[in-house]
Amino acid sequence: MSATNTEIPALDGEGRIPAYIARPDAESSRAIIVIPEIFGVNGGIRQKVDDWAALGYLAIAPDIFWRFAPGVELDPDVEPEFQQALGYFGQYDADDGVKDIEATIRWLRDQGVDKVGCVGFCLGGRLAYMAAARTDIDASVGYYGVMIDTMLNESHAISNPLMLHIPTADHFVGPEAQQKIHEALDPHPKVTLHDYPGLDHGFAATSGNRRDAEGAGQADARTRAFFAEALA
Repeated sequence: MSATNTEIPALDGEGRIPAYIARPDAESSRAIIVIPEIFGVNGGIRQKVDDWAALGYLAIAPDIFWRFAPGVELDPDVEPEFQQALGYFGQYDADDGVKDIEATIRWLRDQGVDKVGCVGFCLGGRLAYMAAARTDIDASVGYYGVMIDTMLNESHAISNPLMLHIPTADHFVGPEAQQKIHEALDPHPKVTLHDYPGLDHGFAATSGNRRDAEGAGQADARTRAFFAEALA
């Protein structure tokens, strides 16, 4: 496996999106876009990219904050940095984020990739849902995606497989929001929902105070199996 930083042309000539990319040892026709949380392409996100490359996927994490905070890396366990990240979340335009995912999909296809999946966390989980509804991505996974309950009117457009991991004690996505998600998406033939009783937001972080090793292991195993089938 080899890893490096690169840049991707944004849509509409808007600029260039910085990204961290890891390539597997052998050429691959399958790729995974890792969509960061509100903490930027930090060490945890780079580890997730590396892990996908170790499994044989071309893996890439675009810098979703490149328009106003390029290169930022924050630690959710450091309170001032956590607050800084919340500020970036308030400043962020998710519609721009989907454009950046679309740009990454196009770039990967230009690299010779046949099948593209995305996996996102927190804000990235919301973007994974939006990508499933608004792009031609082949498969999407969202971990503890925020504000999905406000976008359920887009679910009719989901035509490729989507999996969502929902911790039931998520203090950013409460019981009412979770109920709306289940009511709208449980019947959807392309959507699979998994609940994680008693777990909170961020349980699948690679390290730190938020991580729950058992829950993360279960969710990550489901995600690996999902992509193995959906991107075959």
